[in-house]
Amino acid sequence: MSYDRYLAICYPLHYAAIINSKNSLYLVSFSWISSYILMSSELIFIFQMEFCGSSVIDHFFCDFAEIVKISASSNSILLWEDFVVSLLSVFFPFLFIVSSYICIFLTILKISSMSGRKKAFSTCSSHLLVVCVYYGTLIAIYMVPSGDNVQNENKFKSLIYIVLPPLINPIVYSLRNREMLESIKTLMYKYVRAEKCWRV
Repeated sequence: MSYDRYLAICYPLHYAAIINSKNSLYLVSFSWISSYILMSSELIFIFQMEFCGSSVIDHFFCDFAEIVKISASSNSILLWEDFVVSLLSVFFPFLFIVSSYICIFLTILKISSMSGRKKAFSTCSSHLLVVCVYYGTLIAIYMVPSGDNVQNENKFKSLIYIVLPPLINPIVYSLRNREMLESIKTLMYKYVRAEKCWRV
């Protein structure tokens, strides 16, 4: 999506030639196949782990860290492999998105008219907000240190990571819809009028 916005704003005349159905299919196929290969390689290592003792996972889903915690096997290879998968599936895409948006913002700053800047920024604002919510919750889970009640805190962070991005995604993209914006304005207007009538 960031590459699509990058081409639309930085190279608008080349957009139709580059983003055609064939190249779109290649991009989607690459995303699906690469994620399948990366996750399969991690699953192969997980299936080779030995579990003796308690098989109870104190979490509401089988999180990777929880599975590693109850394993009796040596986890050094698996942890290194997980680090490589995280680099390829999280860090490098994030770096690509950030560099795309830096180029987009530099291009937007070169636009002379204020209305042109506003229009260019509005085309990528929804995706940028969704990316910030997704990576913000991801960073909150895996990079922010936990407090005293580590287990419950990790469960809560995981719940936010699983629920918040899919919940916010349709809301953010629907806010670009004019009918939706008009409905929200009407609803807010009715709420304000009802609040004023109630106070009187």
